Amino acid sequence: MKITRILVALSFLFAVSNVNAGELSVTGNMETTYMSQNGTTNGNPLGMDRELKFSASTELDNGISVSVMQDTSDAFAFGNSQISFGNIMGLATIYVGSDSDPIDGIDDITPSAYEEANGSGSGTYVDIGGAAGQLGIGLKVALPFLGALNAKHYPKIDSTKNADNNVSGDVGHTVGSAYSATLTTNMGDVDPMLDGLVITTGVGERERSTIKSAEKNFDATVAVNYAYGPVKVGVQRKHTSVGTIVANSLANDAPSVRHNDLVLGAAYAVNDSLSISLNRYTSTRTNDTASTLADSNGVQETDAISVGYTIGGMVVGFQSASTDNAGYVVGAEDSSNTLGLSVAF
Repeated sequence: MKITRILVALSFLFAVSNVNAGELSVTGNMETTYMSQNGTTNGNPLGMDRELKFSASTELDNGISVSVMQDTSDAFAFGNSQISFGNIMGLATIYVGSDSDPIDGIDDITPSAYEEANGSGSGTYVDIGGAAGQLGIGLKVALPFLGALNAKHYPKIDSTKNADNNVSGDVGHTVGSAYSATLTTNMGDVDPMLDGLVITTGVGERERSTIKSAEKNFDATVAVNYAYGPVKVGVQRKHTSVGTIVANSLANDAPSVRHNDLVLGAAYAVNDSLSISLNRYTSTRTNDTASTLADSNGVQETDAISVGYTIGGMVVGFQSASTDNAGYVVGAEDSSNTLGLSVAF
């Protein structure tokens, strides 16, 4: 209710301000890949990804900036959208839409020359930020010493993107609300001796069901990245609890699944165009019941080497990745090699 009142007040503030002429721009990217996987039937190894993004911005007479964006899917259908009101009181931005989930944006931010450790499809991992793509309202603000805070609230995660003057009604009525928040601290702003060190933390929670006593999905992560000249190193811890949607009882406590992940990355810029990286992704999956906390099917670990070469707006990348205990099955292995070419315009 407090958030709604704030928005109403801001809407009145915007309404009584004159608007200057805005600008519309269209950007996008296209990528084509050639991928091979061992131990499976590959079929056609060629793939493509394409996306367009329409964005516009303007400024009110009171100094508040207004920007909108709409992107497309691979099929050029409507994707995510967002409207933002920036420079509020000179320090905050309020945004509404289905784009920019805070914790989804930091799922794996360890240094890489091309792809994340599991970016080529080797291994089976659970990403954080399950509320991404849902309609919500967010706040970005710069905090003294602490850094950049980005928080978003989702009133209902029912996967419905309402048109204006509409509600989702009974669609997904059993699911609840969600939130996501991140804090990015540039330690160089705290102490110049720590320049190059960035600490990023994130937390999120999703109410998968409104059934009494049903568990919630919970995500948490912390990443520490350091850059010194051409060298970048990083480590990230991730925790995800996938709650059951079955109501629990003292007599029969339904299990939930937990993933505890460790991500390591090191990248080296050979020159302004060429960079290489080594990445490792280790994930432990456990089942949690009322009486036991047992390892479930081993520890999954992916090692990857990536090479990236930039030519203006084009990037040519290669990644070779291999996974032990793939899919959390002891002794199972898979590997993949991916060559990609992407162009931004």
